[in-house]
Amino acid sequence: MLLEGKIAIIHGAGGKIGGATARAFAREGARLHLAGRTLETVKAVADEIAAAGGKAEAAEVDALDETAVRAHADEVARKAGRIDVTFNAVWIRGDLQGTRLIDMQTEDVLTPITVAARTHLVTAIAAARHMVEQGSGAILTLSSTGSHLAGRDYAKHATGGFGIACTTIEALSRVLAGELGPKGVRVVCIRSDAIPETWSTDPAHAEAIEDMKAYMTAGTVLGRMPTLADVADAAVLAASDRARAMTGAIMNVSCGSVMDMD
Repeated sequence: MLLEGKIAIIHGAGGKIGGATARAFAREGARLHLAGRTLETVKAVADEIAAAGGKAEAAEVDALDETAVRAHADEVARKAGRIDVTFNAVWIRGDLQGTRLIDMQTEDVLTPITVAARTHLVTAIAAARHMVEQGSGAILTLSSTGSHLAGRDYAKHATGGFGIACTTIEALSRVLAGELGPKGVRVVCIRSDAIPETWSTDPAHAEAIEDMKAYMTAGTVLGRMPTLADVADAAVLAASDRARAMTGAIMNVSCGSVMDMD
């Protein structure tokens, strides 16, 4: 198993991406400390993992609250002796997409940007403080192709501040990688395209969603959109020692909707 015995913290573990990644980590042998704002949803994931024979603990932690995040990381390190992996799958307000910047309120544009920068910085630093002391660790961040669209897609999609937020996460990941690399700590950002499994199932939006799915699928070279399992498996690889030479990297999990030097 790729993550046998590794101590991993997952923020946003009650969400679809965080939950899928937690289950994948557990199958690969990680000992999980799951965190999220709503304890009930996080605990449901932890209980599911435990029922399948894995090891997972749940905690109520707001990933925007620096004091709470640091206290949780300190407690995990105290109990487990170390922190090997941290992954932030916290939602960064993608609901504020759909309106052109010129028609948006400034605060609505800035909200995903500030949320993204704060939560990824806070969770990464909380774990990095322990990883630097032990001389090893992997910090995983989560972005999207909103950071790197083709020209036709920038014209098609009104991403608001979301695309800027994803670019911010990727830049932060590279800066952290440069600072932490000499201490043996890796930083990898996972850049996924949109994942249809996370989209609304409201019948009122069904036609618009199908139209958008067809448009986005047509823009991939694999002829499909990424799945939750694709993202989770990428996170497993990035967190494992198989990726020990990988840092400052943006993992492209877009099914070829984006192809560049990253």
